[in-house]
Amino acid sequence: MAAAAESYLCTYLTDWTAVETRWGLSVDAREREAMEQLAAGSPDETLTVTLAR
Repeated sequence: MAAAAESYLCTYLTDWTAVETRWGLSVDAREREAMEQLAAGSPDETLTVTLAR
């Protein structure tokens, strides 16, 4: 996969994780596995999320 595509996948995963956290959405086992596979190729990143009220 091209570097730009890998970078985008990391950005997408970061954004998706922030949305799920912000809104308190659940993650099923299948989605968690997919997210973990994508994260394996991404650098560690600290997220700051403001929770929805």
